[in-house]
Amino acid sequence: MHQSAKKLRARELGLAFEGEAGPSNAITDVPGVLVGYSTIIEGVGALRQGHGPVRTGVTAILPRGRDKAMKPVWAGFHALNGNGEVTGVQWIKHAGHFYGPICITNTHSVGAVHEAVTSWMIEHHAEDYRAKHVWALPVVGETYDGTLNDINGLHVRPHHARAAIESAASGRIAEGNVGGGTGMVAYEFKGGTGTASQVVRLDGQDFTVGVLVQANHGLRDWFTVLGAPVGRHLTADRLRSTEQGSIIVVIATDIPMLPHQLERVAQRGAIGIGRHGTPGGNNSGDMFLAFSTANQITRDEFIDARRQMECIPDEWFDPIYLATVRAVDEAIVNAMLAAEDMETLKPAGKVCRAIDPAALVGVLARYGRMA
Repeated sequence: MHQSAKKLRARELGLAFEGEAGPSNAITDVPGVLVGYSTIIEGVGALRQGHGPVRTGVTAILPRGRDKAMKPVWAGFHALNGNGEVTGVQWIKHAGHFYGPICITNTHSVGAVHEAVTSWMIEHHAEDYRAKHVWALPVVGETYDGTLNDINGLHVRPHHARAAIESAASGRIAEGNVGGGTGMVAYEFKGGTGTASQVVRLDGQDFTVGVLVQANHGLRDWFTVLGAPVGRHLTADRLRSTEQGSIIVVIATDIPMLPHQLERVAQRGAIGIGRHGTPGGNNSGDMFLAFSTANQITRDEFIDARRQMECIPDEWFDPIYLATVRAVDEAIVNAMLAAEDMETLKPAGKVCRAIDPAALVGVLARYGRMA
């Protein structure tokens, strides 16, 4: 699914985000990484549990594309506030890797998506699963979309997740009301799916840090962009007085790293969301997964022989940390700028407004934050 031409992204509006973005300014700038969506928008009118309206979906990230060889993906995880779920992270914490896609959906659909990812892995790596003792520990994250979606109706089914995986592609990807981000709210504006990337030069070579967020967190009073207190100026159409959401941040890179280094990169995602003013509220699941596509070896090589892992020195990481913070910061704004208005179900009768780009530019211009 390609980005709609009618919505300008943060840099296209002239917002002064720093750093060099990749060609698509997306997580898919990391070579080999694909992203797909399944978006479910059905029904109108008042909420009838089990019948809709439905405003939800699934986002799929394929770290190694559709490679038929079963290869570990090196990873690290960090939770700023743990009021949420990302499956598979216990093994990531202990072993430093995972296999298969990463999927993100709504809170009550983790089980259906988990089943779908498992079945996809069994089919995609059929020889491994048929002939060997191989088991799946899928990585599935969630945020709560019950303000805008009939979340208790359990409308996401395994075939929706399979569709997201099968549709995954490279290049510029859609943002806003798509995939798992369809029914999400950020800083009481319409939130959703956002992405950004940064180029990092290390030892004379260009690498990429790419980010995808499912933004569903924050209160209006907190909302800050490039140091300007935007939420204090754009006060109309507020929805709540306490935080009721979460954010999932996926950080991808082609820089060769060890798992402990990737965990440290994941921790910097918390600084990225902090730039917008969130303290990581009690009701928020603020979770960060970082992975590297470098050091590709097959599962058989991984378990049957000694191996050599290339990695960069810890002393080189400052520009990587900065790139991560910048990309997370920008991806959240991109998610909000791409979003479309959506009627609320709980409470009924309101509208969750997308942020007005002109109003945002006006505030940032007042504070000298335009490029």
